[in-house]
Amino acid sequence: MNNSEIDQDIIDRIKKLEAKYEAMGQDMSSYLDGLLHADFLKYWDYINLDSLLGLQQPKTDFPDEMIFIIYHQSTELYFKLAMWELKQLHEHVHPDLKFFTARVKRLNNYFEHLCHSFSIMTDGMEREQFLQFRMSLLPSSGFQSGQYRMIEIGSTSLINLVNKDKRDEVSEDSSLEELYDAIYWKTGATELKSGKKTLTLQHFEEKYSKEFMRLAEDVETTNLYALYQKHYANAEGNDELKAELRKYDLLANVDWPLAHYRSAVRYLHKDPVDIAATGGTNWQKYLPPRFQGVIFFPELWSEEERRDWGKHWVIQQLGGKH
Repeated sequence: MNNSEIDQDIIDRIKKLEAKYEAMGQDMSSYLDGLLHADFLKYWDYINLDSLLGLQQPKTDFPDEMIFIIYHQSTELYFKLAMWELKQLHEHVHPDLKFFTARVKRLNNYFEHLCHSFSIMTDGMEREQFLQFRMSLLPSSGFQSGQYRMIEIGSTSLINLVNKDKRDEVSEDSSLEELYDAIYWKTGATELKSGKKTLTLQHFEEKYSKEFMRLAEDVETTNLYALYQKHYANAEGNDELKAELRKYDLLANVDWPLAHYRSAVRYLHKDPVDIAATGGTNWQKYLPPRFQGVIFFPELWSEEERRDWGKHWVIQQLGGKH
């Protein structure tokens, strides 16, 4: 077959490949030989299916523990996707409005899926099994999801993550260390009786605190809140972005913790021995959105909405029960 019988598009591509490898000082023929000898890519190899399916290692013989493991592993993968979108925004420094809005929409898609899928946890396990196998997992807790805390740090300024009861003690002039020390989730892992840090929190801080602080420093001027304030708060045509940011605020700070709260009520409510399954943490005060009042983008909400943060959605989701 001569060149005249070869599709011109193929010839053009070969020339581009030749120029590419020549620029790198490489021999294109060697790479073509490698392509000829390479095996076809298979689905199970591409996604490392065998490795993925081997990552579930229950600690007990209760069948429903498998549900518990797989759901949390799936959640962490969605968190990784969320962090991937945030990373793109942080690196752009000044992303254009269309790019910014598109990434926030992706974040909302991930969190909508997570919130809707939580019924797998709420309704998908037998309570008796859960309370048995959960005791074998202490002191670990979903509270220890480092990725979720990184999403929070990447979404807003640390001052917006300060414990509601400590907001009078800090200001925008406070150091990152002071703000981190007052971050809201630390009070969610204190012992009910003594108020001391649980082992759950101690382990969590030992593993992640330095990483959290590095991230806070890296994104101090490029977290979503900072980017919005600097570039888009007063920009024309920002209505869609504002709507998506408000939606993200509700999904991450109302719907998501509320989904956890409903699950905790189902599995852990009332019986003191059940509370031990959380490592003794005060989830009753930690999970309900109205107690934390965490808002990523406070300027996008009215004073009344901030004051009653989450109240409407809590009442709606819990069927009118306070």
